[in-house]
Amino acid sequence: MARIGKYKSTDKIDIGIWRKLYKYLSEFKNGLIFLALLMVGVAGIDVVIPLLTKYAIDNFIVKKTIDGLRTFAVVFFCIIVFQALNVRLFILNAGKIETHLAYHIRKLGFKRLQELSLSYYDTSSVGWLMARMTSDVTKLSEIISWGLIDMIWALVTMSGFIGVMLYNNIALTVICMSVVPLLFLIGMFFQKKILNSYRNVRKLNSRLTTDFSEEVAGAKTTKTLVREEENLREFKLDAGKMRSSSVKASVFSALFLPIVISMGSLGVGFVLWLGGKSIIAGSLSYGTFVMFIAYTVQFFDPVSHLAGTIAELQNAQASAERIIALIETKPDICDSKDVISRYGDLFNAKQENWEAIHGDIEFKDVCFTYKNGEKVFQNFNLKVNKGETIALVGETGSGKSTIVNLLCRFYEPSSGKILIDGKDYRKRSLLWLQSNIGYVLQSPHLFSGTIRDNIIYGKLDATQAEVENAAKLVNAHNFIIKSDKKYETQVGEGGGNLSTGEKQLISFARAIIGNPSLFVLDEATSSIDTETERMIQDAIEKILKGRTSFVVAHRLSTIVSADKILVIRDGKITESGTHRELLKGKGYYYKLYTNQLSEDREKESKMLLN
Repeated sequence: MARIGKYKSTDKIDIGIWRKLYKYLSEFKNGLIFLALLMVGVAGIDVVIPLLTKYAIDNFIVKKTIDGLRTFAVVFFCIIVFQALNVRLFILNAGKIETHLAYHIRKLGFKRLQELSLSYYDTSSVGWLMARMTSDVTKLSEIISWGLIDMIWALVTMSGFIGVMLYNNIALTVICMSVVPLLFLIGMFFQKKILNSYRNVRKLNSRLTTDFSEEVAGAKTTKTLVREEENLREFKLDAGKMRSSSVKASVFSALFLPIVISMGSLGVGFVLWLGGKSIIAGSLSYGTFVMFIAYTVQFFDPVSHLAGTIAELQNAQASAERIIALIETKPDICDSKDVISRYGDLFNAKQENWEAIHGDIEFKDVCFTYKNGEKVFQNFNLKVNKGETIALVGETGSGKSTIVNLLCRFYEPSSGKILIDGKDYRKRSLLWLQSNIGYVLQSPHLFSGTIRDNIIYGKLDATQAEVENAAKLVNAHNFIIKSDKKYETQVGEGGGNLSTGEKQLISFARAIIGNPSLFVLDEATSSIDTETERMIQDAIEKILKGRTSFVVAHRLSTIVSADKILVIRDGKITESGTHRELLKGKGYYYKLYTNQLSEDREKESKMLLN
C-alpha cells in the first residue's frame, strides 16, 4: 500500500511539522495560552515555597521567636490555596482541550475522507485509516494538551530554581547542577527505550487483536481446513513476542526511577557536603541550606518531565505527520471553482441551480488509465439514449465496472469526455451527479441500525410512507413485516442478521427511495438464490422503467430484456445488440449464454434427483 508505513518517528523534532499542525489548531490558541499561564503560576509557586521555608527557618526557628508567624501562616495558606486552584483549573482545562482537540482533528479527518476520491481507498487499507483517526489522534491531543504544557512547567520551574540558587550562592549552585547534564542524558536514553518498547508492545497488541478478529470471523474456514493447531502455534508466537516486549518495557521503567533518585541523591550529597562546610564557616544560613536541599531534591522532577516530554514529542511527531498527510491529501476528483460557485460543493449544495437529468449519456473518445499504469480504455465511444437499459457483459478485468465507475465519476477519463444530456459532466457538480444515481452493488453494505435506517440512507428526510413504498416496489415489504419489529428490526453489523437476498432487497429500496434518474446495477444478482433472483428481477423491471440504466451482468438470464447488451473485451465493445440479435450472431455472448444455460439445467436436474 502506498500510504502504509510512510512515516516513521525520528530522533529529531521537526518544528515545521508542528508549525503546519498549528494552523489546524489555531482556534485553541487562547485555551493553550491560558493553560501555559496556569502552569507558569504553578511553577512560580513551586519556586516560592522553598523560599518561604527559608524565611521561616531564618526568622522563626533560628531566632526562636513567633513574631509575625500568624501573618506568615496566612500568607502561606493563601499561596497553597492559590496553588490548589491553579492545579484544579489546569486539570479541568487540559482535559477539555484534549477532548476538543481530538474531536476537532477527527472531524477534519472524517470530512476529508468524505471528500477523497475512490482511488484513495484503492491504496489505503481500512486499518491504516482507523489507526490515524483513533490512536494517532489520541496521542497527538494528549501531547499537545498535557505534554507541551508540562514542558513549559518544567522549563519555568528549572529556570526559577537555578535563578534563586545562583542569587543566593553561586558555588553551591554550580556543584549541585553538576549532575544535571548527566541526568538529562540518562533520562533521554531511558525515555526513548521505554517509548520504543511500548510502541512495539502496541504494534504486537494490534497484531494479537487482528489474530483474534480473524479467528472469530474465519472460524468456519479454520474448521474446514483443520487449521486449529497451526493457528494456535502462530498465536503463541505473537503472544510470546508481546510478552518479551512488555517485560523489556517494564524493566526499563523499573530501572529509570531508581537511577533518577540515585542521581538526585548524589546532588543532595554535594549540597550537604559543601553547604555543611559553609554553615560551619558561617557563610551560609540554615534557611538557605534547607532551601538548597529542597531545590536540589525537587529539581530532578522537572528534568525527568522534560526528558520524557521531548521523547514523547519525537514519538508523537510521526502521528502528526500521518494525520497532516491525511488531512492535506487532495482528492483526485474535485469540482472547479466555477462549478462550486454555481452548484455548491459536497457539503453546501445549491440545489436551486441544479438542472434535471433526462438521461442521455455519451462516452466520447474516452481514454482511461489507472494510477498503477493499467490501461483500460483507448478512444472508447458509447451513446445511450434516455430510458435505455444497457447491459455490460465480459470477463473479469475487461472494463465493465470501470465504465460504471467513470459514469458515476468515481474516476474521471484520462482524456476524452463523458456527456450527460449533451454537457460534459465535469461542468456540473459531483453532488449533482451522484445524487441522481441509484447504485446497487454485488455485495451490498448495510450499516448497523434498523432496516428503516438503512433504507432512508438514500433519502434522509423520507417519510415512513416513502420507506414502505420503496420496500414494496422492490418486493422487500413482505419479509420486513414478518420480522419481529418490522422496519425497526436491527440488521446487525454489516447486515449480519439478514440473508444475502434480504440485504440485496434492502439495498434496492435504499437506491430507489431517492427517485434517481440514472441507475447502476453492478452484478447485483450474482450471489443470491433462484427464488430471490426472480423477486429482484421483478423489482428491476419496475425500477428501471423510464430510467437510463447500466447493468453489469454475471447471470445472463437477468438481462435478456435489456435494450442493448454490450460485450466488453480488453476495454473494447466487441459485440452489441439485443439478446436475440446476439444469439443469432453466435459469437462470444452466444457461447457464454448457452454455457450458463446448460449449467443451470444441470443444477436443476441434480436438485430434482436429490
